Amino acid sequence: MPDAAAAASQLETVRDFLRWALSEFRAARIVHGHGTSSAIDEAAFLILETLQLPVDDINPWLDARLLESERGKVATIIRERIISRKPAAYLLKRAYIHGVPFYVDERVIVPRSFIGELMFSGLFGGETSLIEDPSQITTVLDLCTGSGCLAILAAGQFPNAEVDAVDLSEPALEVARINVEEHDLVNRINLLHGDLLDAVEGQTYDIILSNPPYVAEAEVEAFPEEYGHEPVMAHLGGDDGLDVVRRILAEATEHLNPGGGLLCEIGTGRDILVAEYPHLDFLWLDTEESQGEVFWITREQLLG
Repeated sequence: MPDAAAAASQLETVRDFLRWALSEFRAARIVHGHGTSSAIDEAAFLILETLQLPVDDINPWLDARLLESERGKVATIIRERIISRKPAAYLLKRAYIHGVPFYVDERVIVPRSFIGELMFSGLFGGETSLIEDPSQITTVLDLCTGSGCLAILAAGQFPNAEVDAVDLSEPALEVARINVEEHDLVNRINLLHGDLLDAVEGQTYDIILSNPPYVAEAEVEAFPEEYGHEPVMAHLGGDDGLDVVRRILAEATEHLNPGGGLLCEIGTGRDILVAEYPHLDFLWLDTEESQGEVFWITREQLLG
C-alpha cells in the first residue's frame, strides 16, 4: 500500500513524485486506457492537473520544488488512484482531448474517442478532406453524446452548424450540460434525451457522428476494475458489440441530407461489419493509436 505521508514528507520535486508514482503504479499493476496509455502518462496527468499546471508536457516542471501543501495533495491523489482503481479523470473531474478540457464524473465514460483525434487531423477542411468547406455544414447530430465532448468539438470544427446531441442516459446529459455551459455553446448545442435516432424524428443532418456502445458482452464482463467504474450501458453493444451500430446504419439514411455522411466508431468490429454489409463501401480511417476502428459512409453509399 503506498505510503502517502512518507512521500509527502520525503519527496521534494515533480521528478521525485513522478518516479514514486511510477514505482507504485507498477507494483499495484494498475490498468491504463482512460485518456492515458502508460503509467508515465497517467502519473504526469495526475501530478500536473493537481498542481494546476498545463498537462501537455511535464518536462519543464520536473525540477520544480513543491510546497508542503502541494506535496500532500499530489501524494494523496496518487495513493487514491491505486487504492480506488478509479481512472485519473474521475479523481480529477477532468479529461482532455487535444488540449480541450471537459468535466467528467462516473455518470459518463471517460472521453477517449478516436473521432475526437480525427477532428484534429485535417479530416475536415481542405481539398483532400472529407468535408472541403466546414463552413458549409449547418446541421450536425452526435448520437450517444455522453459527456458532450464530440458535440463540442464538432461545434468548433463547423462554425456555422447547429448541433443536436442525443443520449439515452439522463445523468450523462447532466454532465454534457455542464460541458456545454463551460464552453459557452448553449445557443448552438441542443441536448436531447432519447433512444438514438428516435429522439430526432423528422430531422435531417449534414453529418451524423457517433461513438456508440460497441463492446461485446463477454468482454464487458471481463473488464479490469478501472473500467468497472464507468456506466456499463455506455460500453455494452450486445453479443458481438455491434447491436447499436446496426441500428444506426439501418436508420441513418432517413436522417442524412443529400451529400451527408455518417462518421462512426466501432472498436474492433471491422471484420464483422464488412462481412455483414459487403455491399457498403465503408471508408476506414486510421489514427495514431487505431487502425480501422472508425468508418465514414455517405448517405448515397448507404442507399446503394
